Amino acid sequence: MDMAFIIETVVKIVVILLVFSALAGFGTYFERKVLAFMQRRLGPMHVGPYGLLQIAADGIKLFTKEDIIPQNVVKPIFQIAPVITAATAFMAAAAIPFMPSFTIGDYTVHPIVADINIGILYILGVMGAGLYGPLLGGLASANKWSLISTARAAAIFISYEVITGLSILAPLMMVGSLSLIDFNTYQAGGIGNWIVWSQPVAFILFVIAGFAETGRTPFHLVANDHEIIDGFGTEYSGMRWGLFFIGEYANMFFISFVTAILFLGGYGDGSLLGALGLLLKVSFLFFFFLWTRAAWPDVRPDQLMWLCWKVLMPIAVINIVITGIVMMV
Repeated sequence: MDMAFIIETVVKIVVILLVFSALAGFGTYFERKVLAFMQRRLGPMHVGPYGLLQIAADGIKLFTKEDIIPQNVVKPIFQIAPVITAATAFMAAAAIPFMPSFTIGDYTVHPIVADINIGILYILGVMGAGLYGPLLGGLASANKWSLISTARAAAIFISYEVITGLSILAPLMMVGSLSLIDFNTYQAGGIGNWIVWSQPVAFILFVIAGFAETGRTPFHLVANDHEIIDGFGTEYSGMRWGLFFIGEYANMFFISFVTAILFLGGYGDGSLLGALGLLLKVSFLFFFFLWTRAAWPDVRPDQLMWLCWKVLMPIAVINIVITGIVMMV
């Protein structure tokens, strides 16, 4: 194997880990500021100018806070569960092209760790496996509320994963590939070629499933903010709790990238303007996550399952059938 390829791959992995770990911290700041603005509050203001150093303060607190492991927990599983959540979030990034290829001297850099031909399937599979973090964390805790949260997570997981898979079948039929780079190439002709215009139903279904996938409002049901306890994370403290947090915000960025590439044209023709366009699309989708939290209340778990099984799944199946008929005609 070419040594230059190995070095490039290692550098890309390190950059993804560092950049998106930092973005997870900045994401918390942006969320608090956006929610404060929409609710006519100030948000963080006292730690640094406009509260910008609040990010550093939160990071220092997480790294220095005592890591408490309660009695009667299943210690090895309790310790590994947060790592699973964070690791699977970053593993999903391996098949995402974050920007078009560029050249440094005579060497061409491809900003994707692995362009595998089943990229979308890999991303959804790994992100789905990330649920084992909250599941194992809740089951390993010696706390009935954590156990209830875990049971709730298992029930809703099946519901929204079905919608995630069905929503992308129609676009897959059109593109004929599972590679995100092929999806980008399919839409490279300009804004009129974006899949969102030909598959608006699939786009809406995928976005709704993305909210459930990342555990965001109105589907923040695994660890519900309205409850006094923190669901599966009730007995966690310090950086172990922080890993759950990093995984959630990293997933928000990765889902935003996947949505932009699948439906909104990605980085287009690979120009600098296209790369900037992709960043703007991802920024808006991330903002949309925050906007929704400020505007919508959480639903109950049974309401989410009713919505997925009785409303969204039939719509997704009908959309697939219609797409197949149109392609045959």
